[in-house]
Amino acid sequence: MCRRFKHISLWVGIIVTMVLTSCGTRAPRYDFHALAHAAVRLDMDIDEKDNHALYIEAARWMGVPYRYGGKTMRGVDCSGLTTLIYKKVYRKKLKNNADDQRTQDCRKVTKGKLEEGDLVFFHNGRSKRRATHVGIYLKDGKFIHASSSQGVIISRVNDTYYRKCWMQGGRVK
Repeated sequence: MCRRFKHISLWVGIIVTMVLTSCGTRAPRYDFHALAHAAVRLDMDIDEKDNHALYIEAARWMGVPYRYGGKTMRGVDCSGLTTLIYKKVYRKKLKNNADDQRTQDCRKVTKGKLEEGDLVFFHNGRSKRRATHVGIYLKDGKFIHASSSQGVIISRVNDTYYRKCWMQGGRVK
């Protein structure tokens, strides 16, 4: 009797395991340590619905110095930053300068319709027809970008300077 009971319980265990693992309802795996680190570095709350890979990658770049034409942790410019983050997080290749990203890689999005991962474009005040600066929108009006004076930082699209130099948002195709 005991032997038969062990045999039945083994099969029940196998069937229950198969049902639970094959139904596709496994909880997503989170690297809570990396998320906590990113939340602190970015000074943002990261929710369950947010793109965790984006926030973790953005946090890695915080504080990297600005270097014109740079594409490394030793120095990066604005379009280099967007290119590298997009390649890592979304596996998409972007053009190498802000205006080409705006005109060739994106479709236009208004400021009110920005979503996490959209690009945000600005002009320098001299040429209002050409994007001279780009960043990646995160959420709550914040975007990450490589500032020529401060390196990689988080700013708000509605800060006085960025509101004045706003061009458009862009959703990568």
